[in-house]
Amino acid sequence: MRIARLLGTVLGTTLLTTTAVLTAPAQAGPAAPRDAVSLDGPALRDSLDAVHEAGMYGVFSSVRDGGERWTGASGVADVATGRPVTPDMRQRVGSISKTFTAVGIMQQVERGRIRLDAPVGDYLPDLIPGERGRQITVRMLLNHTSGIGDYILSAFPSLAKGSTDSLEEERFRSIRPAELVRMGLAAPATGRPGAVPGSYSNTNYVIAGLLLEKVTGQKAGAYLTRHVIDRAGLRHTSLPRTPYIKGPHPRMYESWFGVLDPPRDFSVYDMSWASTAGSVVSTTDDLNRFYRALLGGKLVGKASVDEMTRTVPVSGLDYGLGIYALELRGCGRFWGHDGAVFGAGTIALSSRDGKRQVALAQNLMKYQELDEDGRPKQHPIDDAVARYVVRALCPDAPASGINPSRLTKSLRFDQLSH
Repeated sequence: MRIARLLGTVLGTTLLTTTAVLTAPAQAGPAAPRDAVSLDGPALRDSLDAVHEAGMYGVFSSVRDGGERWTGASGVADVATGRPVTPDMRQRVGSISKTFTAVGIMQQVERGRIRLDAPVGDYLPDLIPGERGRQITVRMLLNHTSGIGDYILSAFPSLAKGSTDSLEEERFRSIRPAELVRMGLAAPATGRPGAVPGSYSNTNYVIAGLLLEKVTGQKAGAYLTRHVIDRAGLRHTSLPRTPYIKGPHPRMYESWFGVLDPPRDFSVYDMSWASTAGSVVSTTDDLNRFYRALLGGKLVGKASVDEMTRTVPVSGLDYGLGIYALELRGCGRFWGHDGAVFGAGTIALSSRDGKRQVALAQNLMKYQELDEDGRPKQHPIDDAVARYVVRALCPDAPASGINPSRLTKSLRFDQLSH
């Protein structure tokens, strides 16, 4: 089956990650200084509309430049009723959750309860026993160099057979984090612990959540709510404990590369399968606020931010500790994450000083067709999303300096995991 072949090439990168990661051209040079440019609302509006016109059901976004803020939305939140999307809607943000979890771990590093380069077996000997527990460090979990495989195919077994039956059958299933880890540890290893390039795996961040619980004595969701979400001043961000999202939100449509036709609504879903790797719900404005607080040293100290922004190559990304870097020639280096769950894709990027930011959310996923080799074809939506992100982050960049078509080749909104 074509989808089964696709799984072999892309699933290891992300399910919870949309991974709509905008990657800069390979030959991008050092970041050039850029003068502050005020937000061009009409241009941003036109660019966001272009995403909807390219076929996206609904898209909404928040952009910041210093003290200026622009928000916009285009398209529908519900295709049946025509209810429009609005900029303040909540959305499942998938692997952006990993940055939240990494912040929680770094806070405990600062308190001396966790050592980044200590074996994870020192803290969780029963969860990861033996040689693996001795070889894999906390840092390796956070930067995806642990070599631990992903649990997605075990959690949704029909996907390996080219079927989406598991997605519907498991809609209300509750699964414990330790079981997800067991599945991941049973999957084929992706490499030797510590070896680069690393391989993106959601299992790493489920383990990180259990580590956070072990050293704090609190449930990970409760800890992250109090010490990360509340501390950052986020008013519309949460880790829901039910399949339902409270507050205004769009329906979330999954096409699964045309297998689900018409696309199916997965906005009601038990997200225990994503755990601390991808279950956060937020708004685009809150995401910008979160990354501004993180990079500005309000959640962890400067030394911790420096550790988080030390990158290694991971599945085509320059990945740090729960955060990755995107270089745009002539514009600078941006930091953030992206995420994808069934029916929802989100990306959030910020300049290192937190002044220039964009967060974008969409409610239709895996809309691409597959080629004869089972790989997603470039879709006009992909180009439109890339052009919007470039417009938001680099309004003064020369048109010849950035190739949106090349950028979308590393945007992973077509991936099967967050």
